[in-house]
Amino acid sequence: MIASPAPLVLLDYAGVLIFSATGALAAARNRYDLVTFAFFAAVTGIGGGTLRDLLLGAPVFWVHDGGYLVACVIAAVVVWLVGPRPRLFGALLWLDALRLAAYAVVGAAKAAGLGAPPIVCIAMGALTASFGGVIRDVLAGEPSVLLRREITISAALLAASLFVLLRWAGVDDLIAAAAGFVAGFALRSGALLFGWSLPAFRSRAAPPQ
Repeated sequence: MIASPAPLVLLDYAGVLIFSATGALAAARNRYDLVTFAFFAAVTGIGGGTLRDLLLGAPVFWVHDGGYLVACVIAAVVVWLVGPRPRLFGALLWLDALRLAAYAVVGAAKAAGLGAPPIVCIAMGALTASFGGVIRDVLAGEPSVLLRREITISAALLAASLFVLLRWAGVDDLIAAAAGFVAGFALRSGALLFGWSLPAFRSRAAPPQ
């Protein structure tokens, strides 16, 4: 693993809280009840990690530690009480950028620790960081993150890829993790600050008949 168990668990909890809050905000925009808030928070907060563990054949992380579900409920209740305030949403965008980069590295590291090939580690990192958001958007009836040109998954791929590449090159795991995190967060920050996006596909005009 990339760090001692305690820091990794703390990072997991922080990520779940932040991601769960974005799920609860999606429920708030649709004026759902508190139970639905908690459901949105849970599927968003733990969805990516759940799919990762199932695909890797590993024990699902939250099944053996109920604290993750508690974190989801706490996030839902806080958003329910505070409401979808613009400042809160703005702060969560930046916290989510931190979470995206961190989870990409954590997901890749967990796959690497289980002996997965490098390309699979990268895929697991991106999946861990983004799949919960895909579920959230589908449930909320919003355009999926997969269908937006805004840089999100690309930042997760960069973070996971750099971590895996440096680890493969023999760089210390902690340094590789830090480099992947910084790169992913920097790319996502550029998207938030400057509106960076990937180029769209340009189809050629059909030839005249």
